[in-house]
Amino acid sequence: MAVDGGKTIMTTVSVLGNGAWGTALALSALRAGRKTLLWGRNSQIMEKMQTLQENTQYLPGLKLDPGLQFTSDLNTAIEADIILIVTPAQQIRELITSVKKNIPQSSYIVLCSKGIEIETGLLMNELLEDLLPKRSIAVLSGPTFAREVASGSPTAATLAASEITTSRWLAMSLHSQNFRLYPSDDLTGVALSGALKNVIAIASGIATSRNFGESTRATLITRGLAEITRLGKVKNAHPETFLGLSGVGDLILSCTSTQSRNMSFGIRIGEYERASESPQNTHLTEGVYTAKAIKLLSEKLKVEMPICTAVYNIIYEDAPIEAEIKSLLARSMKNETYL
Repeated sequence: MAVDGGKTIMTTVSVLGNGAWGTALALSALRAGRKTLLWGRNSQIMEKMQTLQENTQYLPGLKLDPGLQFTSDLNTAIEADIILIVTPAQQIRELITSVKKNIPQSSYIVLCSKGIEIETGLLMNELLEDLLPKRSIAVLSGPTFAREVASGSPTAATLAASEITTSRWLAMSLHSQNFRLYPSDDLTGVALSGALKNVIAIASGIATSRNFGESTRATLITRGLAEITRLGKVKNAHPETFLGLSGVGDLILSCTSTQSRNMSFGIRIGEYERASESPQNTHLTEGVYTAKAIKLLSEKLKVEMPICTAVYNIIYEDAPIEAEIKSLLARSMKNETYL
């Protein structure tokens, strides 16, 4: 560790998850001047990445920095000042449970995966607070695509921790010239908006495939933000968070670009009358899992979320897409700003 102006700057970073986003964050941490280690489960894949200096599976054609280190040994990877968790959300409990006794007490843990655990309805920060009590947990989220961050395009995101001083230290440790991080103390708001935007992006993809036009997309984004804000209010999130990078910023990006896996998934299933008619693999689309988790959570908390419910009905109840669209349009009139 180093000290700058009396504040500790973290010097070693481990990234758990060698997908596109994990690789991008590892490169960004390296550019921030941190000694960085990228972990993946498969030893052969990690050896190939090190040999070729390329993530041929997830970021083909983009050369990695020779200073980046690689490992498939999880116990080695967790020996770091900052641990970035970038594995799929539904796998995080199993991953952390397997090594939680060995994670150093001094390590700062930053969640970079977006989702809600289906079985429990827990946000990812709530899950880690349960598994790792009295540890420093943070969440990083914002309007970012992995390839753009990996290639060094100017981007920004929000980094939230329960204490603003901690989020400032972490932001200072991880920011680089073209990757700007804004500190926040709203863990719930940042985690919630990052998860729910994936469900709204599926709805946007369905609307796009039906050629409904940009007005429809703008309506979905705006009303989707209202749903996210309603749930955030019940969970005591800060309302202004949803107007920032991790809220409306990420929502706009995910709902307007086919680089978004969730929007692209929505486009593909929207070509059919029912989702079951589409030969799609949903396992890499986090919004599919979140749609189920949020249906259970919103019912438990008695929060009305019609767009998210429609997406759930299409994916899990095999409801006709046209019928769900008509159902949304037939809802009773309400004031626009009611929460």
